[in-house]
Amino acid sequence: MNTRALLLGGISALLLGGTMVGCAANGAMSNGGVASASDRSAALASKGAARDAGKAQIALANRNGSAAIGLAENAVALVPRSAEYRMLLGQSYLQGGRFASASRAFADTLQLSPGNGKAALNLALSQVATGDWQAARQTLAVNAAIIPATDRGLALSLAGDTAGGIAVLTEVARSPAASAKVRQNLALSYALAGQWPAARVVAAADMAPADVDARLEQWATFAQPANASDQVAGLLGVRAVVDPGQPAALALNAPAPVVPGVPEQALAAADPVEVPGAPLPVETAAALTAGPVAGFSKVSFGPRQEVVQSLPSMMMRPAGGPIKVAAAPAQTGRGMATAAYRVKAAATGNWYVQLGAFESAGVAKDAWGRAARRFAVLASYSPNGTAFKARGEDFYRLSVGGFSRSAADSMCRQYRATGGACFVRQGAGDAMALWLRKPGMQMASR
Repeated sequence: MNTRALLLGGISALLLGGTMVGCAANGAMSNGGVASASDRSAALASKGAARDAGKAQIALANRNGSAAIGLAENAVALVPRSAEYRMLLGQSYLQGGRFASASRAFADTLQLSPGNGKAALNLALSQVATGDWQAARQTLAVNAAIIPATDRGLALSLAGDTAGGIAVLTEVARSPAASAKVRQNLALSYALAGQWPAARVVAAADMAPADVDARLEQWATFAQPANASDQVAGLLGVRAVVDPGQPAALALNAPAPVVPGVPEQALAAADPVEVPGAPLPVETAAALTAGPVAGFSKVSFGPRQEVVQSLPSMMMRPAGGPIKVAAAPAQTGRGMATAAYRVKAAATGNWYVQLGAFESAGVAKDAWGRAARRFAVLASYSPNGTAFKARGEDFYRLSVGGFSRSAADSMCRQYRATGGACFVRQGAGDAMALWLRKPGMQMASR
C-alpha cells in the first residue's frame, strides 16, 4: 500500500484548514441608509483586513511565512476580535518557526472560538515546541472533545505522555475508523516510547517490508531531538527562529491563558535547528510517513553548546534509588533570596529536572556552575549526568532529581522564572555527575 498517496492530503490541513476568509461586506448602513463615520471606518477596516488575510493565505500556500506574518498581523490589528484572523496569524507564526508567538495567537483564537479543534491542536503543538510539555498536555486534556483522536493521540506522545497517546490511538486502531494514518501515528508513538518491536509490527501493516527498517531509522533520529522545537519544526518542515513574541499591540483584551496555570512565557528553543528536505505534512504523523526517509534522517544538530533535549517519559529506564543531596551551603548574599524555597528529594522519586545536553561532562560541569549561580537552590543538590550518542556525536545530559513529580515540576518552574531552560522527565540512567566521582569509583549498574 502506498502510504504517501494515502497521507499527502493532510499537508495543508493544519496550516490552512479552517482559515479561509472572504471579503467582508462594506458595513451596515444606519440613519436611513446613510452610513455614519464610525460605520464607514469599520467598513474600511473590515475590507482592509479581508484583503490582507487573503494575501496572507496566498503567502502561506507559497511557503512564505515571513510575508504571511506581516499580512496576518495587519489583519488582526484592523479586526482584533476575529477568530479567523487570529487563527491565520497563529498558522503564519508556525510556518515562520515562531512557536511562542504561535502559542499566544492560538490561545487567543480559542478564547474567541472555544470549539475550534484545529486551534486547540495547534496550541498544544506550539507548547510542545516551546518545551512546555505540561501546558501542552493540559491543553489536550481540556480540549479532548474537539480534537480528533488520531491527532490528539500523537500530540500526547509528542508532549511526553506516550502511554496516553498509545491508549488513545490503540482504541481508534481497533475501531471501524482505523486507517493508515491512525496506524502510522500509533507506530510512531510506540517508537517515541522506545517500544521498537511494537513500532515495527504496526508500521509494517501499511508499508513495504523493505521500507520498514528505513522508517524506524528515521523515527530513531526523530525520537531524540537536540532542541525542544525540533520535532514540531520537523513536522511543519520549518526552521525554528528566535522569537521576539507577538507584538503587544495585538494582545486580545481578555484573560490570556486558555488553560489555567500555564505560564505566559513558554520555554524557547535553545538554538534554531534546520531540518532539510522538502516541506513535510503537518497533520501529525502524515508528515512523518509521507515518503521515503528524508528530513529527519538528516537532522542537523546545532553548534555544540547548551541545548534542551526532550525525551518522552516512556523512553526512560527507572533510575532507581534516592538522589544524594549535598550539604547545603551557608545562606549568605544571593543565596538568602532563595533559601525559602526548597524541594526535598524523595526517597523513591524517579523524576528529574533536565537542565540541558552538552558536548562533554566538562562542559556540563561549567553549565552546572552557571545554573547554580542563576538559581542558588541548585547548590543544595548533587548534579546527575549520563552520556549518550545522537547522530554519531557524544553528548552529556545534565539533570538534578530523585524527586516526586510535583516537586520536580515546582523546581523547574522556579528555575525557569530565573531565566533558565529546563523540563521534567522520568529517570533515564541518571547517575552521579562524573566530576563528583572519586578516582576508581564505579557506579552500580541499573
